[in-house]
Amino acid sequence: MRPLLAALGLLLAWEGFVRWSGTPPFLLPAPIRVATVLAERWDILAGHAVTTATEILLGLLIGTLLGIAVALLLTAWRGGRRWLLPLLIASQAIPVFAIAPLLTLWLGFGAASKVAMATIIIFFPVATAFYDGLRRTEPGWLDLAATMGASRTAALWRIRVPAALPALASGLRVAAAVAPIGAVVGEWVGASSGLGYVMLQANGRSQTDMMFAALAILAAMAMALWFATDRLLRALLPWQPDALSEHDGGTP
Repeated sequence: MRPLLAALGLLLAWEGFVRWSGTPPFLLPAPIRVATVLAERWDILAGHAVTTATEILLGLLIGTLLGIAVALLLTAWRGGRRWLLPLLIASQAIPVFAIAPLLTLWLGFGAASKVAMATIIIFFPVATAFYDGLRRTEPGWLDLAATMGASRTAALWRIRVPAALPALASGLRVAAAVAPIGAVVGEWVGASSGLGYVMLQANGRSQTDMMFAALAILAAMAMALWFATDRLLRALLPWQPDALSEHDGGTP
């Protein structure tokens, strides 16, 4: 109930500020006005939300698989680290807004360019977190495996990968939080549907209430994705302790 009460408090403060300051609706609409647009235009907004959600989920899936594959490759192939690791870091030095027009030019105005943009954003936190977990495996475990005659491949799959799963989980949580960015940025550059497209069109028509309505749906989707990812990871990694919950006396 705490998040709901906090959200309700923010909405009441927002409503009170708009009424007290007399801010014009085209600058800052009141929450009641945004809720009215959500109710009246829900059929249209829901269709665009499905488009954006599909792009986000596909990007999350592809980016996760690609990040895991690259992290495993960097761990298993020693010579490849000298070539691939600098490229991995350099790929994040380029702003996503600079890549979006190129992806739209190469892949078109459909969903492919938006999925590619989401994949690029999601790929890095997954790859770096998982690779960091793989290379920080407890040395004693690896020494014991070598003493027992385990090969590098067996040590990778039986020791390094299980030990790195909590780090991978942290990367997936970050990826779930940033996943909507890629899809929305791609829709801003060029699209015919999606919540980013709705926001761009509403901005051109000074329909600020419609922009806030699309933004509210996008925020709700992002929060739902993060909490679903967190719940799934907690279920898949029951041995990973939550020190904050244990010391605070409950789940935060």
